[in-house]
Amino acid sequence: MPAYRFTVTIDDHVPHEPVFRHLRDADAAFDEAGRLAREIWAASGDRRLMRALVVVTDAEGEIVLEFPFTEAITGP
Repeated sequence: MPAYRFTVTIDDHVPHEPVFRHLRDADAAFDEAGRLAREIWAASGDRRLMRALVVVTDAEGEIVLEFPFTEAITGP
């Protein structure tokens, strides 16, 4: 299974240690990014997170996706 790195960024600041996961594909990484964003929001509620992204990179360091916290917080 491919390895993915999940890094939370607020502007140029990285407030959390990156999280690493082995997942089946980019769709699973998208789902994991949303879960991670919701988990961090629930734990902190920090309003700065409204500007945050979960940046997902692959094993080579290429960006796979950028998941806005607002999508996780305001989504269905």
